[in-house]
Amino acid sequence: MAAIVSVNALKKTYQGGFEALKSVSLDIEDGEILALLGPNGAGKTTLISVICGMVNPTGGAVTVGGHDIITDYRAARALIGLVPQEINLEPFEKVINTVRFSRGLFGKPRDDAKLERILKQLSLWDKKDSRIMELSGGMKRRVLIAKALSHEPRVLFLDEPTAGVDVELRKDMWEIVRGLKEDGVTIILTTHYIEEAEAIADRVGVISDGEILLVKEKAALMSQMGRKELEIELHTATDTIPDALTPYDLTLGKEGKSLIYAYDTGAERTGITKLLSDLAKEGLTMKDVSTRQSSLEDIFVGLVEDAR
Repeated sequence: MAAIVSVNALKKTYQGGFEALKSVSLDIEDGEILALLGPNGAGKTTLISVICGMVNPTGGAVTVGGHDIITDYRAARALIGLVPQEINLEPFEKVINTVRFSRGLFGKPRDDAKLERILKQLSLWDKKDSRIMELSGGMKRRVLIAKALSHEPRVLFLDEPTAGVDVELRKDMWEIVRGLKEDGVTIILTTHYIEEAEAIADRVGVISDGEILLVKEKAALMSQMGRKELEIELHTATDTIPDALTPYDLTLGKEGKSLIYAYDTGAERTGITKLLSDLAKEGLTMKDVSTRQSSLEDIFVGLVEDAR
């Protein structure tokens, strides 16, 4: 699939020498949902700000739809919609006028039918004549998305779109994002919520300390790097792990009532059969077993810790 956004060796150094981006390279495919994960200060917002033309890069190049963000910035910016973290809306203005004004800023002709479709898609149509100050926080975030979509961009950046909203509204937003993808919009979202990436992303990128650690398809990432844990519940609790079981790198569960064995799901042999046999030889009787698959959060934390 062709890249609609191409980032090549992008750098951003602020006055004082702080390197927010360190030679970042990234291709974002047309029509995908890319979740960009990273701790606070990792460079997520700086990367988005450079691509959207709000921050000047120190080095490197970015193209959007083949247009350079510096030499052909008008064409590049016209393809981009941005939903920022902060809710910064005119409180006394009506919803419909707020969205209509954003469309006009990009030189688009008035198209009430288009705006009606966007507002209905975001469950805002019945609020079109409401003033921004009368809306809930979640509704205001929907207005931000409507503003970003008003000029019909091909690429939509969502910077922490569900920050500070409740779980139910967060799930509603996920459905909105899926609907936008079906309309052909390429979506890049930054998030602190790992479950958000697991729920809706096609690919996951991890950024830390201004560097991209990896970008992979979500399923492939979890398959390649995920691990499973086998928890063996014992009939009788134990204080220590027998020396003969040291090669398995077991850990004791709560109050010594279980043993936990981590193994690679992609390995040719898991070692479970031999482990259970050796447990019996050591006089440890198994009461029950259960398994747990590593989550995307486990993988993310491991990657960031390894990079430090």
